Amino acid sequence: MGWQCGLKLQMGEIEQKRKTVFVTVGTTLFDALVKAVDTEQVKHELQRRGYTHLLIQIGRGSYIPDKCEGEGGSLVVDYFTFSSSIAEHLRSASLVISHAGSGSIFETLRLGKPLIVVVNEDLMDNHQSELAEELAERKHLYCAHPQALLETIADMNLESLLPYPAGDAKPVINLINRFLGFPDD
Repeated sequence: MGWQCGLKLQMGEIEQKRKTVFVTVGTTLFDALVKAVDTEQVKHELQRRGYTHLLIQIGRGSYIPDKCEGEGGSLVVDYFTFSSSIAEHLRSASLVISHAGSGSIFETLRLGKPLIVVVNEDLMDNHQSELAEELAERKHLYCAHPQALLETIADMNLESLLPYPAGDAKPVINLINRFLGFPDD
């Protein structure tokens, strides 16, 4: 019986030490982000910072990241295309790396999760970069481009991020939607 209690304690300790990075591209095609996060350098830097798991939502992309079971203490890497809801993935994440969609940004900030927003440079008239850059300037998140993701992760100080003030993001989302020509909800 003693070894079973010890086993349960170890399993609890393992679960407590789990630190997951959740990457989301939303419903878009953003292979540049998936490729950037799938490099050995980025995975090594995440592991160096204490992260144990990397879960990548690849959306409509064609690039398939390398899965890893965590052999030899390496980072566990998994991916999926779409989910009916990413809310649970966001809640269980220790760090979120996201495309610059306003819904993903505000949902992550509402949950109080550290966030790196990666701007999709392939989008024309990219209003999303303006939102991400403004929120980064206010120190609510980090903003990067795919080619600078490694540097952003290496240089980030999550303690320097300021909580996003609780409130209703709906007016901001409606403003963005009006700017794009979509009706208010």
